[in-house]
Amino acid sequence: MPIKRLLPKNIYGRVTMIIILPIILMQMAVAYIFFNAHWVRVTGTLTDSIAAEIAFAVELYEQAPSAERIIQLDELMRPNMELSINFVSLDRLPETERRSFFSNLDKTLRAALGKTLTDPYWFDTTRYPNHIDIRVLVDGGVLRFITSRDRVFAPTGFMFIFWLMTTTVLLTGISIFFAKNQARPIIDLARTADAFGRGQNIDGFKPSGATEVRLAGQSFLKMAQRLQRHINQRKAFLAGVSHDLRTPLTRLKLHFAMSDDSCSKAEADLVEMEQMLDGYLDFAKGTAAEKRQPTQLNLLIKDTLKKYKQAIEFNQNSNPVIDIQKTSFTRVLDNLISNGLKYGTHVRINLTQDESAIYIHVEDDGPGIPEKKRSAAFQPFQRLDEARNQNIEGVGLGLSIAKDIIQTYGGTLTLGDSDMGGLKAEIRLPL
Repeated sequence: MPIKRLLPKNIYGRVTMIIILPIILMQMAVAYIFFNAHWVRVTGTLTDSIAAEIAFAVELYEQAPSAERIIQLDELMRPNMELSINFVSLDRLPETERRSFFSNLDKTLRAALGKTLTDPYWFDTTRYPNHIDIRVLVDGGVLRFITSRDRVFAPTGFMFIFWLMTTTVLLTGISIFFAKNQARPIIDLARTADAFGRGQNIDGFKPSGATEVRLAGQSFLKMAQRLQRHINQRKAFLAGVSHDLRTPLTRLKLHFAMSDDSCSKAEADLVEMEQMLDGYLDFAKGTAAEKRQPTQLNLLIKDTLKKYKQAIEFNQNSNPVIDIQKTSFTRVLDNLISNGLKYGTHVRINLTQDESAIYIHVEDDGPGIPEKKRSAAFQPFQRLDEARNQNIEGVGLGLSIAKDIIQTYGGTLTLGDSDMGGLKAEIRLPL
């Protein structure tokens, strides 16, 4: 598996890893150097000392084995060397072996006893919390030695591990805190950029964080202002052209209405031109001026269906509430429904919801749109000349306007095949 797949995906996780990983590696290196260069040497010196004392006691006992000699050795070594001696009448040593959590403890003691003792021996470093049990097989039984753990192993190793782990946790906590503060301005910038892409107001955004992040935020605000000026200019241009053309069209319509001559074709052309101007004005208006408000989608769909004389099937398995602009969203529904009724005889709407999104399906039994031409259907001023032309009022802006509106909510509008035989338009609105 590539290492890249194991790395964090977000900047907060990566910054945290960049800070914490060197700390952990440094602490591991320090611990390795400490245990190999200091702790092992100190512990080796202590175990060599206790092994020499045990070997000395064994040699003294073997010179004159007796109960009195055991008592003498115990009285001599217990107060001065913290080493108690006892004789047990056994003919063999224990066979069970209990290993310490730190294998170096047993390894160091075994090496020291092996160098100084010629008789068989056995030891246990785990049975007692503060003492170590060492046994040596001699003629007639076993010499049992009990000594303090501090006399065999250097206690500084455990303290070092404790402080090492404590400092690691402390430094990790500090690193996470500062990494989170550094990542927050970048996350705010990303959310603001996403909100701007959906057409939402970003006046509350203020660049913060490190100098580079502030510079990126300021550059984004300047870019957003330039884009907004371009959008406003486009809207103003289209609105001005449409308004200027509407006046002569109105005069022509009045002239034809007052004229006795039959000019039905010319009047039809005027009506089509007026419809085109209405489409341009819809495209120019956009949705920025309308405020969002919590809306029950099922009620909005039912209200939209009231204006149609044809019976439209509406199915729902949920009653979602979402913040939308009612007028603009109704325009989307009108476009999809009118297209279905224009090129088919039956329209069906399904409203569903899952854990992540709301789905609205508008299906019809018309001729549909070929799959290779569906992406072109969303382009502004695009007209399809074959079996079906989905554009509102023949202008070529209906689906383009509908898709732009849905995208302002972070959603998608896609076209597919309906099981009714025609076109299926799917609106997906994330929760």
